Amino acid sequence: MEEIKPFELTREFADSLKGAIERNDDDFILQSLEGVNPADITETLEEFTTDESKHIISLLDTQIAAEVISNLEEDTLRRFLRVFSPEGIASYIDYIDSDDAADILNELPLKVREEVISSLSSDEKAEHIVDLMRYDEDVAGGIMAKELIKANLNWTVEQTTEEIRNQAENVSKIFSVYVVDDKNKLLGRVSLKKMLLARKGTLIKDIYDEDLISIKTYDEEEEVISVMRKYDLEAIPVVNMQNNLMGRITIDDVIDVMTEQAEEERQLMAGISEDVEEDDSIWMQTRARIPWLVIGLIGAFFGAEVIGLFESDIAAIPIMAAFIPLITATAGNVAIQSSSIVVQSLANKSVFQDSTTKRLTKVIIVALLNGILLAMLAFAISYFRRGDINISLIIAIALSCVVLLASLSGTITPIILDKLGINPAAASGPFITTFNDILGLAVYFAVAYIFF
Repeated sequence: MEEIKPFELTREFADSLKGAIERNDDDFILQSLEGVNPADITETLEEFTTDESKHIISLLDTQIAAEVISNLEEDTLRRFLRVFSPEGIASYIDYIDSDDAADILNELPLKVREEVISSLSSDEKAEHIVDLMRYDEDVAGGIMAKELIKANLNWTVEQTTEEIRNQAENVSKIFSVYVVDDKNKLLGRVSLKKMLLARKGTLIKDIYDEDLISIKTYDEEEEVISVMRKYDLEAIPVVNMQNNLMGRITIDDVIDVMTEQAEEERQLMAGISEDVEEDDSIWMQTRARIPWLVIGLIGAFFGAEVIGLFESDIAAIPIMAAFIPLITATAGNVAIQSSSIVVQSLANKSVFQDSTTKRLTKVIIVALLNGILLAMLAFAISYFRRGDINISLIIAIALSCVVLLASLSGTITPIILDKLGINPAAASGPFITTFNDILGLAVYFAVAYIFF
């Protein structure tokens, strides 16, 4: 059997497609993209202008084109949708799962959104999308899909099999069949294996499993991720307050949410306040970065003020200035380490999570050990190089105090932000670094002042 090689986007491939678009050589474009996975086509379109992408999309099979569009990044998608008519967008939405379709329509102005929905060929699809758009994006109802296979408990295996055939086009992944009563209340599920092994005429109520984990439409997406990870689920049903079956969430939806959360936290920790990509406009990238840079600049001025308060001491003992970077760098590093660990624990909360008091006690013990070890090392290096026991003692004592205080601030800050409903990942960025730079300087010079 011939080995299928993974697709690799090269500059030569992209240039050849650009040239074909300019020549209107549609046959070359179709031949080049034949057999290419829709996800790889999406990656390719990221290198093209909106008009060039539209030209390629228009040549593809509608179902493949729909999958390509559903994989586009949000910013690219917004630009892309502007060049299509509502009817054109609707023709692709017909082939996209309801949850992805709702996400796409949320990127459109209200008027265009309603025109697209009214242009859909399936009234059921339109109803599903409208229903999903009622939910917030960060709850189970906002990430679930309406497409699923369900069976009434009084159906026979043959009736259920026929329903699976009827819904095969709408449901791309069938993990199991959900069992409901006459009022659409979720009762359990029946596996495809049990259906295949069942005798002819067997009723679903005689073979279904009541042991089923579900979540509510209003559950936060973090809860969805936690449950699916804990029980190693490929799909999970979503019910409302009355336990009516509303939809399901599959593992690919959860992976998308986890990826978005990881990206958001990574940018927050780097001091970027908005979701930006490398190919975004200069203004967007500047706007996303400048707030934290301004905070850092203001913090640097405060640090300069702290140094200014001890200007006469530095003038009397100039060697003190040489160790300022050592103190500020250590303070920032310790705080980031502590806050990163806390942010991780907040993202994976445990039922038996330690109390705040116990957590702080552990932080203090670890900080004391780290502070003592670093202080001893700093004292030895400083004394070996400078031969001044007083300066070496100041550095050692200041460093141990800074490690302790920075650990506490790095631990407490994300906990407070979490309580206030603010993403605690922000505590691992420039804010915590700037704050601890100032704190480190204050401690360093206070210790020096006491000594001299």
